[in-house]
Amino acid sequence: MVARIAAQAAREALSHQGGGEPPARFGLGTPRSTAAVHDGSARLGISLDLPYPIDIARACGEIRHYIAERVAHLTGMRIDDITVSVQRLVPGESLRRRRVQ
Repeated sequence: MVARIAAQAAREALSHQGGGEPPARFGLGTPRSTAAVHDGSARLGISLDLPYPIDIARACGEIRHYIAERVAHLTGMRIDDITVSVQRLVPGESLRRRRVQ
């Protein structure tokens, strides 16, 4: 259940990154997550796509922070660690339309 909450929090965080638009609108895949729970604390792993161009380090930090707060709030657990893995960088619409000559 904690992994599902973390995946939903990742979707919410990506929506914030995209100005409130759902991640699928930008061609981003559904975030996937894992959770290891022990004695009221959790370690989370999140795998997701990000739009390109983006400051990857800043975006991952913001996403990590949002997920930690959201999951802790909803579950009452302490979040010890979150690992964010970027699976793909998805070019924005303006980049997709340009052609290399």
